[in-house]
Amino acid sequence: MSKLDRIALVTGANKGIGFEVARQLSQTGCTVVLTSRNREQGENAVAKLKNEGGVVYYSQLDVCAPNTIAATHKFIELKFGRLDILVNNAGIIESTDGPASAASMDAIEKTLKTNFLGPIQVTQAMLPLLKKSKHASIVNVSSGLGSLTLNGDETHMCSQVPYVGYCASKAALNMFTVKLAFELKDTHIKVNSADPGYTATDLNNNQGYQSIEEGAAETVRLALIEENGPTGTYSDKEAVLPW
Repeated sequence: MSKLDRIALVTGANKGIGFEVARQLSQTGCTVVLTSRNREQGENAVAKLKNEGGVVYYSQLDVCAPNTIAATHKFIELKFGRLDILVNNAGIIESTDGPASAASMDAIEKTLKTNFLGPIQVTQAMLPLLKKSKHASIVNVSSGLGSLTLNGDETHMCSQVPYVGYCASKAALNMFTVKLAFELKDTHIKVNSADPGYTATDLNNNQGYQSIEEGAAETVRLALIEENGPTGTYSDKEAVLPW
């Protein structure tokens, strides 16, 4: 299967890194199903990519709402009959998240539900369609903040970030990557975690030092990974990261 005939689903793709991932995948010739919680924002994003020549469809999807996940599954099944790429990009960070000793329990719970349980729900729903592909890839958009090793290194910037809920959600997402990759190791489906790096987006009030194009690069690379490529990995655009 060439890159040009792949069907890709990108969650949380109405803006930021998700939108750029959808854009770059569409520029390779992939047909992209762009999803978002907010329909108006999602449809506007699709219109932009169509104006750039992409083949892009919209499906409303909230990773915490099983009915929207089921509706997106049905849309892809009826329209294409399979799925080749799943990018679990949708994620949040809560303002009341913070140090382990003081973070809001509500913030931690909401973050884990969206950033960890959400991707699991989406992936489990889409697996039957991914299994119909000749060569499929799942990319879980993680973060360097999900690395236990980096968080435990006092000299590394990750150890200075206090958001225990967000960091824990990405560490948990990495565990999902490892477990699913091992489970599917004898299949045609590759499963990997991508760290976008510190990228200027709405999620961090545009404080990152990377451009959105740079932030999308590793996710796109892993989405388009070759059939003999690795599975169960965790990397940014520079190197493999420690768990």
